[in-house]
Amino acid sequence: MVVINKKKEVIDMFYADYHVHSSFSSDSNEEMENQIKAAISLGLKQMAFTDHIDYEYPDIAFPFMIDYNHYVKVFDTLKEKYKNQIDLVLGVEIGFQPHVVNQIEEALSQYPFDFVICSTHVCDRLDLYNGDFFKNKDKKNAYLRYFECVLYNVKNFINYDVYGHIDYINRYGNYNDRVLSYEDYQDIIDSILKTIIESGKGIEINTSGFRYGLGYANPKLEILKRYKELGGNIITIGSDAHASKDIASYFDEAYKLLDAAGFSEITLFKNRKPHFIKI
Repeated sequence: MVVINKKKEVIDMFYADYHVHSSFSSDSNEEMENQIKAAISLGLKQMAFTDHIDYEYPDIAFPFMIDYNHYVKVFDTLKEKYKNQIDLVLGVEIGFQPHVVNQIEEALSQYPFDFVICSTHVCDRLDLYNGDFFKNKDKKNAYLRYFECVLYNVKNFINYDVYGHIDYINRYGNYNDRVLSYEDYQDIIDSILKTIIESGKGIEINTSGFRYGLGYANPKLEILKRYKELGGNIITIGSDAHASKDIASYFDEAYKLLDAAGFSEITLFKNRKPHFIKI
């Protein structure tokens, strides 16, 4: 049951998945329509497609470039087709690197995005996913340098709505122990969170950490609690699904995390403006 008034929507179900990829992303083979059908079958009321743009991504096997003239046509056709079953949100996940900021700004100005995730997939022009970033770095220095890159990004770029998987660094690295302790990086993580909050932006709970074998979402509960303590209130939930079987995966855990961190609302976006629903 969904109860709606002019300002709030009160839900007792998983409402929206705000981080979903399709075959328009270089690392997904799932057709957009398959993702939509999966979301409908799960009873979701809203879903944001956030396919990748990563200008000058260092691995040429993954260009992460999208023809948005074609993309928007496909999206609009499917949005109309399924409008009575689910509300589709036009989003994008921007892989931020400082030297491509002009290209990013141009893309964001050209198309009618409702929602923008900013993520750090590359640091110092080195890929985290393929391991190049971790070469000749011990865990402490690698993690610290990653957070330095994120801090620079949030201080110098504000054309986004939420920062994606903010502790993404602990997905990768060939370390025996990849666990990230908030206490070990508290000062810089706090600086990142404060900057995000002061900029009027938010963060996401990204449940893909469970699928990657971490045993927890990104960010971890300690970081979620600190975000809340510092005054953060904009928060979305996303599966980071690249396949239809992963739509809304581990959302039961995400809602437990929200409750444990003290959140009573999640955030939805329309025309880059946040609004909140009670959970």
